Amino acid sequence: MKKYKITHKITADFIAEAIVNENEIDATINDLKEYKKPNSKFEYTMLKGTESVTQTNYELYDEKPNNSSKERNSD
Repeated sequence: MKKYKITHKITADFIAEAIVNENEIDATINDLKEYKKPNSKFEYTMLKGTESVTQTNYELYDEKPNNSSKERNSD
């Protein structure tokens, strides 16, 4: 029996939160230092209902290493 790998590209809204010690930021001048942009130190929560599929692909699935010559289909 054939198997297919289905891949969806999705956009969604997330909340990124981090708990930091007071010495990791400068609250007096609003300097978040290394926390200015979300990174691996943050916990992420996707906001329910904000997800949207932007592209879907499917391809025959085999358990061998990726073969870039495989034919892919998308909508």
